Amino acid sequence: MGKSREIKKRMKAVGNIKRITRTMQMIATSKFSKAQQASVASKPYTEALFGLVGQLGAAGVGEGHPLLSTPEGDAPELTLIITADRGLCGPYNGTIVRAALNHLRGDAKASGGPIEVIGKKGANTLKFNGYTGFTHHSHIGDKPRYEDIERMAQSFIDAFTEGRVSAVRVIYMKYFSAGRQRPEVLQLLPFSAPVKETGEGEGATGRTEIYEFSPDAGELLDAILPAAVKAVLFQAFNDAVVSEHIARMVAMKAATDNAGKMGNSLRRQFNRARQAQITTELTEIISGAAALE
Repeated sequence: MGKSREIKKRMKAVGNIKRITRTMQMIATSKFSKAQQASVASKPYTEALFGLVGQLGAAGVGEGHPLLSTPEGDAPELTLIITADRGLCGPYNGTIVRAALNHLRGDAKASGGPIEVIGKKGANTLKFNGYTGFTHHSHIGDKPRYEDIERMAQSFIDAFTEGRVSAVRVIYMKYFSAGRQRPEVLQLLPFSAPVKETGEGEGATGRTEIYEFSPDAGELLDAILPAAVKAVLFQAFNDAVVSEHIARMVAMKAATDNAGKMGNSLRRQFNRARQAQITTELTEIISGAAALE
């Protein structure tokens, strides 16, 4: 009787866990859809800025611009690590932190330079690994606002142009699709647009395109490059939020499935224990009746 009662208590506990994980899965699914819309909506703007910078670069404009060239001197690098404030999202935080630690340990300028962290999980792991002089931004959360990211990007631009840092790198989880996310070390500064590939058309014929800029190309770069840096950083935050919700959604679905399997296993154990108890009671009754004859 005691064994069946114990199994029944475990069945109740597993059932409660299953309800909690299913609820968390539904919440993560809802947040994922909203975050995905925000991430997808901001990509055309970022790609358009990339295209403008690429056209200016193809026209030979921008050489020597402060945001496109590494400052002179032996300044350290600034590293920004984007993690989550909460756990229960599978290997999401661990994957990003491992990539960050590998980068810091493999680059002397990065390990000796300023480190900024988004998310409690990343901050706690850095403290555990002996990094203490980093800056923890606790006001971003899982709903980054462009105003906050813009101020952060502007501080990076100021530090880079003043020569206090030689580069700015962002370590985050890049979002490709619902089934594919990958940790990435993004070079934010010095800024570089994707290289325009030469195909079999215009490049093969040797024809050179001539661009006319109004206002001057230099003025365009002064306006476009800071906006592009801010847009890329904001896109990185959006990708990180989407990837976090996907990881939590997958982890909670797996936990719900495992709780269901454990509940079925406990139910079978309970039925066997109950059946054995009933068989024992029947045997005792029959034996007692036979003894009275």
